[in-house]
Order: sequence, then structure tokens, then C-alpha cells
Amino acid sequence: MLNFTSNLLSFFVVFPIFMLFFIFVISKMITKKQRFSIQLSIDISTIFFVFAVHFIVKEISTIHLLPYVIIFLLIVASILTIVQYNIKKEIKVRKIIKGVWRLTFLLFFPFYLISMVYGLISSIMSSLG
Repeated sequence: MLNFTSNLLSFFVVFPIFMLFFIFVISKMITKKQRFSIQLSIDISTIFFVFAVHFIVKEISTIHLLPYVIIFLLIVASILTIVQYNIKKEIKVRKIIKGVWRLTFLLFFPFYLISMVYGLISSIMSSLG
């Protein structure tokens, strides 16, 4: 059972689009709410997209991306905190975390697609000659 769980988790890290779809379908079947299901699937699959991009970039160029991702997210959270405080004169931590998390998805989803295509093309080109 542990082996199956490990393999399934590894599959979802390598192919987070399937995780996005899987969570959406399960949530939609349970809740019958499409908007909630989309938000939930995005929120859960975000971490899988981050790790997938990290491993793809590490495989392509041997750069460890996670420290840069953490620094970037902290900077974005700081900027959102300052903006929120200047606009509303109060800080809502939950709203900031949610904003950073959704922004992370918006950045890493296309970056995953681009790095996946680049990795496939470079792999094919290196095997051809």
C-alpha cells in the first residue's frame, strides 16, 4: 500500500495536470459546485506544479529552484501586505496567503507547460544527434 501511495504521489508531482483534473472531478461529484471545485483543485494542485517545475528545471539545467521560489513568494507576500495595508489600513493574513497561493498557480501553471515542452524537445534533440 505504501508503494502504491508513493507511486501515485510521484505521478502527480511529475504530471500535476492530472492532479488538477482529479481533484476537480472528485470535488464536483461531492459538492456539485463548479466554482468551488475549480478553486479547490487549483489550491491543492499548486504545490504539485511548484515541485514539478522544480524537478523539470533541475533535470534540464541542474539549478535548484525551490530556494528562489521561497524568496520570490516571501517578496510577493511582503508587497501584497504593504499594498493591503496602504489601501485598507488593516492586514488580513488569510487574504494575503490566498492571493500569494493563487498567484503562484498562475505563474507555475504556464511555467510547467513551457518547461515540459522545452524538456521534451531538448530530450528529443539530444537523442537525435
